Amino acid sequence: MTTTLITHIGELTTNVATPADPCGTRHDAAVLIADGRIAWTGPAADAPGEEERRVVDARGRAVLPGFVDSHTHVVFGGDRADEFEARMAGQAYAAGGIRRTVAATRAASDDELRVRLAGFVAEMQAQGTTTFEVKTGYDLTMSGEERLARLAAEVTPEVTFLGAHVVPAEYVDDRAAYVDLVCGVMLDAVRPHARWIDVFCETGAFTPAETERILRAGIAAGLRPRVHGNQLGAGDGARLAAALGAASVDHCTYLSDADVAALAAGDTVATLLPGVEFSTRHPYPDARRLLDAGVTVALASDCNPGTSFTTSIPLMIALAVREMGMTVAEAVWAATAGGARALERTDVGALAVGMRADLVILDAPTRTHLAYRPGVPLVHAVYKDGIALR
Repeated sequence: MTTTLITHIGELTTNVATPADPCGTRHDAAVLIADGRIAWTGPAADAPGEEERRVVDARGRAVLPGFVDSHTHVVFGGDRADEFEARMAGQAYAAGGIRRTVAATRAASDDELRVRLAGFVAEMQAQGTTTFEVKTGYDLTMSGEERLARLAAEVTPEVTFLGAHVVPAEYVDDRAAYVDLVCGVMLDAVRPHARWIDVFCETGAFTPAETERILRAGIAAGLRPRVHGNQLGAGDGARLAAALGAASVDHCTYLSDADVAALAAGDTVATLLPGVEFSTRHPYPDARRLLDAGVTVALASDCNPGTSFTTSIPLMIALAVREMGMTVAEAVWAATAGGARALERTDVGALAVGMRADLVILDAPTRTHLAYRPGVPLVHAVYKDGIALR
């Protein structure tokens, strides 16, 4: 059995909750890894003794679970830096820019998309992300969406079919035909590579009725539902997600009291994506309101070329603390255990015995430094299934 002991941990975030501490924080701690899983956690002085094991001295650094990024769009072609520049000059964001990325993605080869995707994965891992989701949605043809799902499945099991991202240009005069395509042969083509189905339920994208039809088709095909909702304005996305038992509703920027109550009454996770508000100058979601109502909250990057071109979960944590009313502990939990809940994963997001040994060693004594020192590369080491990635 291959074992590694990480010892002299200044602050260990386990996410094994206690009544007083949902992060299950330990000090002067150690973690024992055996065959890619967590075998033991506890005080460094009580670490199990074994003759043959690798010992890693954390030297007082903080250790926490690997980040779980439950919302990304990292398989695409092209660039939309000009849109960002225009927004910073005062132009409003609208969903139509997605069609530009669709054109660039259709023009890219498999190898071009694969190389770019590998670069984004390396970026995520360097910043502490060990589990991540990837959506399709930047081709919007049957064969093209199958291609994007197939490429995404090469790097993650968490693949989401987002054929309902926007209606492509060739169907603008026949929306019903495109919805039929998404619910029919496109879904059939993508299903072997995907675990999830998602719909952008928003003005300029898909109506609530279209959203429900597409999600129900995906559910019937064995995919679990997710929803892009309430990003650009008030709408039915959050309540529809809750009614259908979706794993998550993502964005949640504009929520009514009824939306919050519906989420609090069910198990749908509210996934907040503050990188979007940073990039579009929209108001930030009110995380405090959701947390106080008892809603489970996750943080994710929404890495995409139009509205949040970053893979940095540490940046999301800093924004959540500074702009969204979250404590550091709440934000770190949301970026780890919260993301795991949004992906319905029970093997990641915490450092408990039997779980995957996915963890981050910070070049800092506490997790607070993730928000306290924004923009500083604080990741000292990353372990995935007990293997050091860097």
